[in-house]
Amino acid sequence: MQDSPIHLLLVEDNPLHSKLIQRLLAADTQLDCDVEAVDNLADGLTRLVKGGLDLVLLDLVLPDSEELETLFRVRLVAPQVPVVVLTSLDDVKLAARAVESGAYDYLVKTHLKGVALGRAIRYTLSRARARGGEWDSPMFRLAQQQFLKAAQYMGLDDNIRQRLLFPQRTQMVSFPFFRDDRAQVETVFGYRVQHVLTMGPTKGGIRYHEDVDLGEVAALAMWMTWKCALMKLPFGGAKGGVRVDPTTLSDRELQRLTRRYTTEIIDIIGPEKDIPAPDMGTDERVMAWLMDTYSQQVGHTVPTVVTGKPVVLGGSLGRKEATGRGLVYLIEASAAHLGIELAGATAVIQGFGNVGSHTAIFLAALGVRIVGVSDASTGLYCRDGLSVEALLAYVAEHRVLAGYPDAEAISNAELLELPCDVLVLAALQSQVTVENAARLNCRLLAEGANGPTTLEADDILADHDVFVLPDILGNAGGVTVSYFEWVQGMQNLMWSHEEINRRQQAILLDAFERTLGRAEENHLDMRTAALIEGVTRVTEAKLLRGVFP
Repeated sequence: MQDSPIHLLLVEDNPLHSKLIQRLLAADTQLDCDVEAVDNLADGLTRLVKGGLDLVLLDLVLPDSEELETLFRVRLVAPQVPVVVLTSLDDVKLAARAVESGAYDYLVKTHLKGVALGRAIRYTLSRARARGGEWDSPMFRLAQQQFLKAAQYMGLDDNIRQRLLFPQRTQMVSFPFFRDDRAQVETVFGYRVQHVLTMGPTKGGIRYHEDVDLGEVAALAMWMTWKCALMKLPFGGAKGGVRVDPTTLSDRELQRLTRRYTTEIIDIIGPEKDIPAPDMGTDERVMAWLMDTYSQQVGHTVPTVVTGKPVVLGGSLGRKEATGRGLVYLIEASAAHLGIELAGATAVIQGFGNVGSHTAIFLAALGVRIVGVSDASTGLYCRDGLSVEALLAYVAEHRVLAGYPDAEAISNAELLELPCDVLVLAALQSQVTVENAARLNCRLLAEGANGPTTLEADDILADHDVFVLPDILGNAGGVTVSYFEWVQGMQNLMWSHEEINRRQQAILLDAFERTLGRAEENHLDMRTAALIEGVTRVTEAKLLRGVFP
């Protein structure tokens, strides 16, 4: 039992239900609850304003409020207080909407038992505490809410649901590295998160960015789990990162940083443990340094400790362009489903890094007219179409798109609202939100970035008949070819470029057809359908392996 009581507010208008709930709480030996009960929302909101509450048990249908409006009003007054919905409304769609809107759990009173109520309260309080500090990330909240929405539709076993909400293994380190003048030692934070160890070795990239935190890395690891499961790859999800701006580092500083970071996480990575890869701010050169550092420590060369490394060091043909190529394979499949003829269609691409630029190359090869592109420096628009070759040449010389002469400069916000057939999101997270989703003017939204669309925006896009190719499907080409690289390294063989492309396309299209079939059969959006495909596979594996001891 906890040292101090849980200060709990029960908002319930049925006096019989209120007494029953309080009786169940009093009988739970693992809980010590100080319960305040009110029978209408107005009194509940007044009590919330006073503060000092740990949790709210909330009925959705009250004399002065109904359904999700009740939850919205509570969240508006006290956004930091966790809410467990306790209602008579046994509606899976309403439950999914509730958890995506911020409820920590959704319990139906007609099925209520003391064990379930007590466990929901304990898990909710644990999650609320963990979300503080480093865990408190918009990306992690989004990843958890997406998972909880899928879990509600699945009727996922509560033990599995709670197990998958947080990573299985997390390492956070701080470490120093010398700047070039040798007079300054800079200390940075690094992370490596392994979400699920059940499926085999874990797999995921390493990013260098000034906004990296534990919550962001945990979200990316969770998405990687679903992505690998959706592709039927024998990996669990992982992710790593260092909170640093790599553009401010010299090549020597970048190498020292990478080698020191590698030594900090060396005990939890390895070809049969956890296999890193490039991500934002890192590339094949960084992977070569990581591989060399690991190999020096173990005393022999281990190419399979990373993927995305140079071909001469055991990298795979096709890995660099794999995410962009895979996204275009899936855009082709989505366009065929929607009846869009890509030859002569128009596309806008947000982000012109590795994923965005290769997506532009492959779309242009299919006859798509690229009317808009952007990077961190600017957006560009040309109604008659942009020359991808000219853009690549300009970026190779100037590093950014700013100043490109043969297009109109626009903002990234304006770029997203350009009329087009295909809008590709290949930049950062949370680009399409409730504020701008209704103004998007595309038929197909293809996500090459991780988490670029919020759940609220998903609903708006669905209302506007925008077909969303979700991130865990759309950008899975990278990890798929990383898997090929790992297999080639483990077996000491080399596949041709054509063989890699053929295998990648087959795996991606199989996942697309399974996701589309589930979405149509169960009347779901593509994101939820893809998540259910992935979560179902992980759940099956966890149940088969059991719990030790």
